[in-house]
Amino acid sequence: MDSRIWSRLPTRLLDRVIAFLPPPAFFRARCVCKRWYGLLFSTSFLHLYLHLSPPRPHCFLFFKHQAPTTTRRQTPTTTTQAYLFDPYDVVWHRITFPLIPPSFSPAASSAGLICFISDDPGPKTLFLSNPLTGSISQIPSPTLRPRLFPSVGLSVKPSSIHVAVAGDDLISPYAVKNLSTESFHVDAAGFYSLWGTTSPLPRLCSLEAGQMASVGEGRYFYCMNHSPYSVLAHDVVSNCWFKIQAPMRRFLRSPSLVETKGRLVMVAAVEKSKLNVPRSLRMWSLQPCGATWVEIERMPQQLYAQFAEVEGGRGFDCVGHGEFVVIVIRRSGNRGLLFDMWRKVWHWIPMCPYVDDEAQLRGLPYEPRLATPVTGLLDQLTLPAFHSFN
Repeated sequence: MDSRIWSRLPTRLLDRVIAFLPPPAFFRARCVCKRWYGLLFSTSFLHLYLHLSPPRPHCFLFFKHQAPTTTRRQTPTTTTQAYLFDPYDVVWHRITFPLIPPSFSPAASSAGLICFISDDPGPKTLFLSNPLTGSISQIPSPTLRPRLFPSVGLSVKPSSIHVAVAGDDLISPYAVKNLSTESFHVDAAGFYSLWGTTSPLPRLCSLEAGQMASVGEGRYFYCMNHSPYSVLAHDVVSNCWFKIQAPMRRFLRSPSLVETKGRLVMVAAVEKSKLNVPRSLRMWSLQPCGATWVEIERMPQQLYAQFAEVEGGRGFDCVGHGEFVVIVIRRSGNRGLLFDMWRKVWHWIPMCPYVDDEAQLRGLPYEPRLATPVTGLLDQLTLPAFHSFN
């Protein structure tokens, strides 16, 4: 560990070491010197980072949730903030989005990008933002159909971007109905669709505004259907929807769909009237056949008694990423639980220190990435030559 040896490390080798730093350590290291500060904007370093593809942590990004309302507004001076929860070190970090315009809300996430959607009723405008670099890219065209608060699915791959917007069709200035889905797609092969791909939703469906879970390398989007509970699945390839029966659907409360390690998992409280079936919080995994569920976890009864006392029937929200599932209790001062699927361990997480007890947090899975070059495809869509080529 002689400092004289380390001080003579070749720059290329030193950059390889820095590329493997976790994001918090990387941003602390940028304070060391001017050269390290500029690594985030160095083309050669970012190419090296993409080539090495270092392990990326499974984190969560939480935002203050505002109940859907047609009069929701942000003041012009308000900067969008998010709160990153690191499940490995069990710590919180604050991130700002200074370039996101007012009256936009987070809707979905994929591959290090956060999708923001406009709050105003009508055709929806969407932005993709990388929280680490602060970059922002606009989807070149708004949705073709006017909507209120639709569900959004996002799938970002190294060479393609696919966005699906479903439900809450505005059939008049005063009425909405879940009628359709429209999709945006662009890839490096030159194919693109500016919301031109549409499909009808199943009849009498009731979607909740928010993110649709993406499973199967972006092949399927899933969302909960209410009254009665079921799961709606959208096959991106065939561009069609189908229903999947939910497990114990008559006894579920606050069901959520999360993606963990490529699996679709449903998390819900079970409240059955029979005395021989205790109340509990359970998790089910959708099997490869796409029609059956298998229970994979049940919260220990002693812990559930503590959880139920804090929750008090107000409901809870879930978000999953990698081997972790976070459960946040509504209107509880942001009390929450973290479940590690690999180690089968439950524990309470510390409350976010950056928000007051009245704030309600909603989370998105987040994979920190220093570079997301796929957004360059969106810039190409604005070039006349790209349109003439296609």
